[in-house]
Amino acid sequence: MSNENEEMVLSDVELKAEDPGNRKDRATHSAHIGDTDFYEGEHEEVGDASWSEVFQTCCCHSPMEWVWIFAGLCLLCFFLYFFLLGLDLLGSSAKVIGGCTAGSLLGDDTNPIAALMIGILATVLLQSSSTTTSIIVSLVGAGSIGTRQAIYMIMGANIGTSVTNTIVAMGQMGDGDQLERAFAGATVHDMFNFMAVSILLPLEVVSGYLYYMTKAMVSGATVKEGDSWTGPIKKIVGPLGKKIIIANKSIIKSVAKGGACEDFYPVRCEDPENPTKSTCNAGLIGCDKGTNECPAFFQPEATQGDDQVSGGVCFFLALVILVVCLIGLVSILQKMLLGMSTRIIYKATNINGYLAMLVGVGITILVQSSSITTSTLTPLVGMGVLQLEQMYPLTLGANIGTTVTAILASLVADTIDSLQVALAHLFFNISGIILFYPIPFMRRLPINAARKLGRATRIWRGFPIVYIIVAFFIIPLALLGVSSLFEQGSVGFTVLGSLLVVFLGILIAWMVYYWKFNGGRDDCIVCLESRQRKSTANKNLADDMDFLKAKIAALSDHTGLPEEEYDEENVEEVKKLVDEDDNTNEEEEMAA
Repeated sequence: MSNENEEMVLSDVELKAEDPGNRKDRATHSAHIGDTDFYEGEHEEVGDASWSEVFQTCCCHSPMEWVWIFAGLCLLCFFLYFFLLGLDLLGSSAKVIGGCTAGSLLGDDTNPIAALMIGILATVLLQSSSTTTSIIVSLVGAGSIGTRQAIYMIMGANIGTSVTNTIVAMGQMGDGDQLERAFAGATVHDMFNFMAVSILLPLEVVSGYLYYMTKAMVSGATVKEGDSWTGPIKKIVGPLGKKIIIANKSIIKSVAKGGACEDFYPVRCEDPENPTKSTCNAGLIGCDKGTNECPAFFQPEATQGDDQVSGGVCFFLALVILVVCLIGLVSILQKMLLGMSTRIIYKATNINGYLAMLVGVGITILVQSSSITTSTLTPLVGMGVLQLEQMYPLTLGANIGTTVTAILASLVADTIDSLQVALAHLFFNISGIILFYPIPFMRRLPINAARKLGRATRIWRGFPIVYIIVAFFIIPLALLGVSSLFEQGSVGFTVLGSLLVVFLGILIAWMVYYWKFNGGRDDCIVCLESRQRKSTANKNLADDMDFLKAKIAALSDHTGLPEEEYDEENVEEVKKLVDEDDNTNEEEEMAA
């Protein structure tokens, strides 16, 4: 077997030197990064790479190669720093834009379904489950909401936090192969959270096992008031981010406790020409309490609308930084891994799933955000460097890691209830992992669901946008609206809510029947493929027309026929015929 592996290594090395660019031409049929057929089908490798091969590929290079590797690593660190900065700015600007709305949502004392939806919407608006959790903890400590309701909200925060890496996956929309893999890598987080909540939420409502278990754990515990812990990554990225924009989290907590955003406006400064934290009353955009300086987007005499406009501009700037850095990271990694066999890469990244969870926990504790962990790994899945099966346990570890951060914060809070909520968050994720990881059949459920979502992007590249809007906005808002009807204390609203629940139940049953047994799946695929074909045709129309004109000109020269000249009336007539044909096609599609 060792001789066979040696022969495969030699074949790979020889063919790498020849650089055929096609795995079908290699004796081993091994796939290499950069192959023209890298994304075609599954990679069926002949034999598994050894650790000696991994070491040789990683560490045996010429001096010039080491210089290029060092330069590549420096560029990677540069783009990674600004990628993390973009994520930091994205979260801060989202808090500025939606902080008042999220605060008013979190302050409502409602039923379990409404609390779950509030947790989702608040986290999507704030772009940070850690911020949502800290606000929920402070509300519990202040007695604004109960501990059981806080547990349901935290379940929702677990779902809402995965929207960030789904947005990052859309940065690879330019390449259909990378988008499919990246979107699957991002949504495996969603699928786990959705499936865990679908089982554990009813179980918690019926039994209250998280509430009673964590209550018993904190019985007799003591906590002390103090400062929260700050991770090393935030210490590196934070100073530059605070020069640009700082979200005032205290205003969100105040609104959640019954205050109003209008109470903080307009912003007043003793010296408008030299604003500082000690001389200004901040609105949604605050100042740095460590340096006493105000960020670039801070504006004296600002109104709430001014701050939210500034937040919107910063949000757009963050998206631009993310996309540019994502392209830079992917391009450099592709260059560095060009020609490397996937046998070597998969061997190097194929660690035990439970060890991968510990890696995810450690990374998330360092960066203090599960969104940053999963968003950084998503492009690697898109490139094919990291397999979906390896991304899944890293995602589960990130879920655990973000709860450790909350526990550390609760240990320096001033109430036992905050510690109980943080522990409930931890054991909710542990319960989900017990359900959906140790048993192979259950482990495959979120992975297969994410892979199917990834394939949907192959049919229509606009699918991720629709998915985000439906999964993180339309469905939570609809369920929040229906569930709130039961909280009005009116017989009329209760009956209306009951009727809507029955209607939604019938609608869901019909949709399942239509999708499974009445051709709904095929109709949907045809519709999406038609949209993608039209989009591709419109994108390539100019090039296709130039190509056809060149062919017609060549044909005219070959046959000697004169080119027909059209007057303006003929051109208008042709346009009308084309428009009538498009309208007819649309009517036929609607009828179908």
